[in-house]
Amino acid sequence: MNSIHIENVSKNYTLGKVEVPALKNISLSVKHGEIICLMGPSGSGKSTLLNLIGALDTPTNGEVHINGENISTLTDRALSKFRNRTLGFIFQSFNLIPVLSVSENIEYPLLIQDISALKRRDRVKEYIDAVGLTPYSSRYPDELSGGQRQRVAIARALATHPSIIIADEPTANLDHKTGKEVMDLISSMNKKSGATVVFATHDPIVSNYTKKIIRLKDGEISEI
Repeated sequence: MNSIHIENVSKNYTLGKVEVPALKNISLSVKHGEIICLMGPSGSGKSTLLNLIGALDTPTNGEVHINGENISTLTDRALSKFRNRTLGFIFQSFNLIPVLSVSENIEYPLLIQDISALKRRDRVKEYIDAVGLTPYSSRYPDELSGGQRQRVAIARALATHPSIIIADEPTANLDHKTGKEVMDLISSMNKKSGATVVFATHDPIVSNYTKKIIRLKDGEISEI
């Protein structure tokens, strides 16, 4: 069974009275534990495809299967539960909660999963250690560098033990050296956890970490 299977998916958006196609008849399969990279210019459809894989949007036509489940048919409530138990998100803008410390940011999605206090404490410590931020566990996001904030975001994404990690431009706000360090960390975590990783990026650094690059142009796959 594939981790991700997309079959004949199209996505249209309505702007005023005009219907604009963002994706056109996309089909794609991704194996468990695989790292894939979506690349293409702005407007190519890669963010739309990432949102469909991440259950943040639904297709106009076609089906999106994650771990064998057709998520295109789920209700909003069911999708929310599915995202929380299956997916981990790493965003280019980090999306950390500014009033929560490093530890609290990592713990927050575990609260939603209704994990016991003892298990949450152990899980948070495990992933803070894993991303090398133990001395910074009590600090707040605005007291951290960009690279450190991205490490918190990675720890938060992995702490829920997702089977799929969605990473949207994870190095976009980082310098070259820090970007490489972040990608080394994500690659290491992929090998450790076995989670499937899907990147959307313009950054050639990111593409060096995967054997499968899916290039998009005008809403269609131009090359795999």
